Amino acid sequence: MIIAPGPASIELGLKIAELLGVRTVPIELKTFPDGESYIRYTEDVGGEDVVIVQNTCPPQEVNLIQLVLLIDAAKDLKANSVTAIVPYLAYARQMKRTRSGEAISVKSIIKLIEKAGADRFVTVDIHDKAILKWFNIRVQNLSAIPLLANFLKDHGYAGAFSLAPDDGALEANKKADKILGGGYGCLYKDRDVITGKVEAKRTKFDVKGRDCVVFDDIVSTGETMEVAIRTLKNQGARRVCAACVHPILAAGAIERVLGSGAELIIGTDSVPSTISIVSIAPIIAAALERKA
Repeated sequence: MIIAPGPASIELGLKIAELLGVRTVPIELKTFPDGESYIRYTEDVGGEDVVIVQNTCPPQEVNLIQLVLLIDAAKDLKANSVTAIVPYLAYARQMKRTRSGEAISVKSIIKLIEKAGADRFVTVDIHDKAILKWFNIRVQNLSAIPLLANFLKDHGYAGAFSLAPDDGALEANKKADKILGGGYGCLYKDRDVITGKVEAKRTKFDVKGRDCVVFDDIVSTGETMEVAIRTLKNQGARRVCAACVHPILAAGAIERVLGSGAELIIGTDSVPSTISIVSIAPIIAAALERKA
């Protein structure tokens, strides 16, 4: 096995290789004046089990094309097998047709990855597990929620109440509660499919004077987190932490989350950011070891 850290995930790829004790093959990347990507394996990958680590976080289109080029090139160079480690799968939130004529975008992305030649696909806390059924290759969805919960437990949040900001995050918060042990709940919400505006339904939680954590898979604009945090603070929560697996962090997101009353916001290095303080390398390395 060799690790090929893609341009979007160099540090994570190196961490995984170090944990596994395997070598890496550096990727040469150039960008042409017109914006096209040039990808080159700097070592022979023929006959090898190649593990490509390449995120598809923003800029999504650039990182997706580089992922496809990496997969296709490895196969064309006679790699024995190709595993695509894609911690954050772009377009995963576009997996339903809510208005006539819409593209089901994540289906198109899956087809690209499969047609390029990936034999195995590994991701982390995919937005909706229903997406997994569309893969025709071996697929794994790992969870980084226990990593986040254990980090918070070690940093003063043992016994905290875990809140899912919507029903899609309920399973994640159940996992977190097994570690934090303070109970869990779900904030049901309505989102306008055109404007994206979020409104919470009235829900009462027993959080007065207590520490709380809001766990979600993604923080992009921070609007969903903001609604959940304000709900907890309005009901008397002592401290509130926002925790996410994929810190996409659109402009102003951190300020919005902290401004809504959160004491802390943390994420994983699934997506490199200023709050990526928990590494997902151990769970990816463990998944790769299990195959071996």
